[in-house]
Amino acid sequence: MDSVCVIGGSRYFGRRVVERLRDEGVGVTVVNRGSGPAPEGVRQVIADRDDEDGLRAALAGRSFDVVLDQVCYTPRQAAAARRVFAGRTGRYVMTSTAEVYDLLDDGPCAEDAVDVGARPVRPELPWHDPGYLEAHYGEGKRQAEAVLAARPPFEVVAVRTAHVLGGADFTGRLGHYARRMRDGVPIVVHGRPRPATFISDVEIAAFLLWAMRASFTGPVNACSDGELDVFGLCEALAAAGAGRAVYTTGDEVSPFSFERSYGLDNGRASRLGFGFSHLREWLPGVAEEAAACA
Repeated sequence: MDSVCVIGGSRYFGRRVVERLRDEGVGVTVVNRGSGPAPEGVRQVIADRDDEDGLRAALAGRSFDVVLDQVCYTPRQAAAARRVFAGRTGRYVMTSTAEVYDLLDDGPCAEDAVDVGARPVRPELPWHDPGYLEAHYGEGKRQAEAVLAARPPFEVVAVRTAHVLGGADFTGRLGHYARRMRDGVPIVVHGRPRPATFISDVEIAAFLLWAMRASFTGPVNACSDGELDVFGLCEALAAAGAGRAVYTTGDEVSPFSFERSYGLDNGRASRLGFGFSHLREWLPGVAEEAAACA
């Protein structure tokens, strides 16, 4: 793997992937809208992925061994990517999500629990509306996966990642808990919160690098071993010095309180050769960072 295109990748674990590729001597091209500079030693192409003609023009004459798509959320984006990168790459890795299983009652879910090809693809829906997209995040990812997987012009992998924790708390979700625990503000939870699987920002970066270099195709779950519910998460923060958690119930629940399990079965990736950590190995360090920053 000598040349890689990363769509997005300017922040959080995507930036980790870019920097690791660069440090390993891989030629990296980052495609984004120019909201921030690419890391030193990385080529930046400024283009809006939703402008298909502009993206094609910006990539004129360029080809890549692998494309990593960090920001594919809709079937429209997936269809445009198929057209732009056909003949331009041999392998396409899309960062997907555990939310593709949100129609199921419980987990842990293996990849075959959802057949994205069996569901209708609806590019005419208002995917351009941020509110609509947020409310239909899982469906957008399912349809994007379906578009890329149907008679693909290149190898396609959809990495269905668990909730990512770590780094500078990119989502602000851990900070939500740490601040409430520090200030004694009640944390709103479901009456019976269900567990989920998680992965650290370091491990998901390593997983994506592995998936880019591998030869398998299709969907693959990525999560550390072990499950955690909102109470276990707060226990980890309390052990790190965040304070004591006070709970209440209500409609506007906290971000990691789930009414259904978001557990992933990582058996396929394990059988293919990726060795996952257990979340107890890295969660204390992440919790300490969140408590210190609260």
